[in-house]
Amino acid sequence: MQPGIQLPLHPVARIHGEPLLELPLDLYIPPDALELVLESFQGPLDLLLYLIRRNNLDVLDIPMAELTRQYLGYIEMMQEHRLELAAEYLLMAAVLIEIKSRMLLPRPPKISGEEVEDPRAELMRRLLEYEQIKLAAQKLNEIPQAGRDFQIVQVMIEQTAQDRLPGVSIEDLRQAWLGLLTRARLNKHHTVRREQLSVRAQMTHVLRCLQGGEYVPFGQLFELDGGVPKLVVTFIAVLELAKEYLVEIQQSETLGSIYVRTSRALTAESE
Repeated sequence: MQPGIQLPLHPVARIHGEPLLELPLDLYIPPDALELVLESFQGPLDLLLYLIRRNNLDVLDIPMAELTRQYLGYIEMMQEHRLELAAEYLLMAAVLIEIKSRMLLPRPPKISGEEVEDPRAELMRRLLEYEQIKLAAQKLNEIPQAGRDFQIVQVMIEQTAQDRLPGVSIEDLRQAWLGLLTRARLNKHHTVRREQLSVRAQMTHVLRCLQGGEYVPFGQLFELDGGVPKLVVTFIAVLELAKEYLVEIQQSETLGSIYVRTSRALTAESE
């Protein structure tokens, strides 16, 4: 094995736990392999952050000499293998050299009440912001995504929309019945007479009133001048028809007027 070339970086590899500090002269590294390494970074800030974390450096107190040396060594290694570097990598190299040069210059005397600006301040701010954005992006990437972690299943169900009127409760019928009784008392006569009333006859009367198949107001089924007994019989007739599914009782809206019509099955038979 011929003696190798000393690289400006830390160990380039480890073999059986032992660090390899030199690359043998007869070792061939395809340029594509280094291109993959370069593409693993999302820009110069990503590369700087990688070097800082790998060497356990403090982002708020960056040793510019060491960081600049490692960054330039990485750039030189890329250029030795004839890789085209993006302009942003070369620009960051110039920024690092400038910061390093400014830190080597003697600082001007401090004026009372004023703080001397750290040449590394802007770079540290950019690195901290980039690290926060990178961590947030990693957390977002961990969230399950449609098409990557699961598939969206769509099922088409053909349905025909039908208008459903509000149902009629017992309380609604009771209130309507009390209203009819009130109106009947206002129209009652003092003539005493005996009249035979039949529920079946009133059921026939109600069906005759609903023979058109349209909704009829609940109050129109009752004859107020017939007195309370006839109202009671007619009301029972309506309940019997509803019990036998011969009529439908609906409301146009909640607490609204009540309407009655013949059931659809009965209407279909008559047609």
